[in-house]
Amino acid sequence: MTLAVGVIGLGVMGAEHLRLLREETAGATVTAICDADGERAGRLAQGAAVFADPLALIASDRVQAVVIASPDATHAGLALACLAQGKPALCEKPLAATTAESLRIVEAEVALGRRLLQIGYMRRFDPAYVEMKHAADAGMIGDPVLLHNVHRNAAAPDWFTGPMAVTNSFVHEIDISRWLLGADPVTATVHTAPGGDPLLITMETDKGQLVSTEVFMNARYGYHVHAQLVGRAGTVQMAQPAVTLTNGSLHHGHTYPENWVPRFRDAYRIQMNDWVRSVASGKAAGASAWDGYVATVVAEQVVSALQGAARVNLSLGARPDLYA
Repeated sequence: MTLAVGVIGLGVMGAEHLRLLREETAGATVTAICDADGERAGRLAQGAAVFADPLALIASDRVQAVVIASPDATHAGLALACLAQGKPALCEKPLAATTAESLRIVEAEVALGRRLLQIGYMRRFDPAYVEMKHAADAGMIGDPVLLHNVHRNAAAPDWFTGPMAVTNSFVHEIDISRWLLGADPVTATVHTAPGGDPLLITMETDKGQLVSTEVFMNARYGYHVHAQLVGRAGTVQMAQPAVTLTNGSLHHGHTYPENWVPRFRDAYRIQMNDWVRSVASGKAAGASAWDGYVATVVAEQVVSALQGAARVNLSLGARPDLYA
């Protein structure tokens, strides 16, 4: 059986999700699309029904499952609409703009008694991170005690405000650190370089592990994500972010991508295929609505540290049994 998928939002990420569904995902067909730019939607339709109203797409009997890749501020309302229709959704991060909205979504899903939402924290599917987690879980490096993260962008767009370095970028490190370590953060401290960029954010987990993250929004040389996990008996880290090395013009090395899409292309592909399989099997996978809530609530509290409170004690609330 082929899963009928509707895609909401056809910008950079939405267009990539659309391409993946059509070209690199088994068991799915794009039956409906929606975008604020009707002309763009028409160009990308390729036989799919074009909706002007995302809520109408979600309610349509043409659609069995939904990919939400619209602007961040719309995610909460669309996720709630999917829950109300009982339709599974892969929702790009963030789950919602605020802790209150995220908690409302979690409560709505808990009331249904089953997981329908997966949040697009695609790093959980990146081969490098998967190998690191395997090494930790298999005891290859002993008990993990330190995690070092680097998150560098070539340049932040003009509309990218100070807090967005946390709420739009660092949220990935919040989620992947929890996933790698199997632990939740309990404290956070923010150090700011002159001019506000880069940031150095340190967290301590409920298992006593330490997590350091550099968030550098204007590193200039390219998009670069790196992680090293330190255990009591060894370490595991990412290798070079390339599969080949080039010699030429008195230079030896590799290039860096301009943004996150090429770096995590495999992760997005694997995530999409895994999501389609999980919907078909009824067995939820990937980051849950609770994981989306935790990333938002931690980011919100870290922003308070960014704005003057150097160190904050993090409060997450009780995890519902649905997400145990």
